[in-house]
Amino acid sequence: MSAALRAIHGDPARPWTVEGLGRRAGLSRAAFARRFTRLVGRPPLAYLTWWRLTLAARLLRGGDAPVHTVARQVGYASPYAFTHAFKRQYGVPPGAYRTAAARPPEIRPPPPARGAVTGRGRTAPAG
Repeated sequence: MSAALRAIHGDPARPWTVEGLGRRAGLSRAAFARRFTRLVGRPPLAYLTWWRLTLAARLLRGGDAPVHTVARQVGYASPYAFTHAFKRQYGVPPGAYRTAAARPPEIRPPPPARGAVTGRGRTAPAG
């Protein structure tokens, strides 16, 4: 199993198949898929997708490469397929993710304590 995980992590952009990963682990396709799912918690290609998108999120946060370049770096031939998969995992398209990650966090003052006098001379509700 470790050989298959090393392969995925070492070359995530490669067009991996369950059969090819199984060969690396010295198992048949079916035996590999069962064992991988049991040990890792998700099927091999679902794990591969998760890993690719995790790497893509890191690249988007830490760099300025165009989205189509990031897509290619993590194994997506089509930026459209990449955007669809990324949005499914993160809830926003890659460009919006990058923009949100670059924005400093909004700092809001804490709400007034119950019974405290607010800036307008009013008392906050006691509860």
